[in-house]
Amino acid sequence: MLDRSLLLVSGKGGVGKSAVTAALAIVAARHGKRVLAIAMTEPLGLAAHLGVETLSYEPVTIRPGLYGAVVDRANALDEYLSLQLRAARALPIGYLSKALNVLVDTAPGVREIITMGKPIFEVWEERWDIVIADAPPIGQLQSYLAAPRTITGLVPTGAVQEQAARLEATLADPTLSGLVLVTTAEELPIIETREAIAEIDERRQVVIVDVLANRIFTPLDSPRRTIESIDAGDARDAALLHSDLTDQQGEWLDALPDDPHLPYLFDVRTPAEIAERLADECERLL
Repeated sequence: MLDRSLLLVSGKGGVGKSAVTAALAIVAARHGKRVLAIAMTEPLGLAAHLGVETLSYEPVTIRPGLYGAVVDRANALDEYLSLQLRAARALPIGYLSKALNVLVDTAPGVREIITMGKPIFEVWEERWDIVIADAPPIGQLQSYLAAPRTITGLVPTGAVQEQAARLEATLADPTLSGLVLVTTAEELPIIETREAIAEIDERRQVVIVDVLANRIFTPLDSPRRTIESIDAGDARDAALLHSDLTDQQGEWLDALPDDPHLPYLFDVRTPAEIAERLADECERLL
């Protein structure tokens, strides 16, 4: 998984994709990689799990080998105009980008390609061994994955078309890029994850390298009949609830590929602690 240059992490909102993004970045850094963890949309979740208050467009040091950043669309557009399209120095880039923000907000695919372009541009710069992106939620992900192809359909020639085609090729190259889907063992996350798997596999925009089931209960050592024989009380009630929830999760997990499961962390309090513990689990499982 971590031998690629770009790893996108997505899932339904609330399943822990920011925590998993941070955990995978921590694991990569532990193994001596120079890592950029980047939030493509909302930065607070990733920042909290990396143990910092906020993230900026310019990468900040989290720990040795690990850096964090967030995609800011205005800055990303300026960078795109200045570096990728080789805009002339005399051109008033700030004024031009403000004017183009109207286009970004209204034209199909432009906003998404600017956002998707930033982590891919970081890969092209070759400053990092791996870029791990906290990608948009699974319900929005398809529009971002489809953005390069949308732009190449709208712009048949020129620098914009060439950049969009290169973005599309980078995403589709399984040696360079991959997608990790995060879910919990519940009805809606499982349904949305299965639908996303089918759609992405059909369109072949990026390869799915893993589906991580998060917050999975560890089965109790005692069988249910032993638990039921315990005297009535809080311990018996808690054990029966745990057993019931484990059984329910097992039914939903049967609908997924047999990929790694991350445990429910009962005794962890802060987002940064959760990321560290999940990193331990990822290192053991992956």
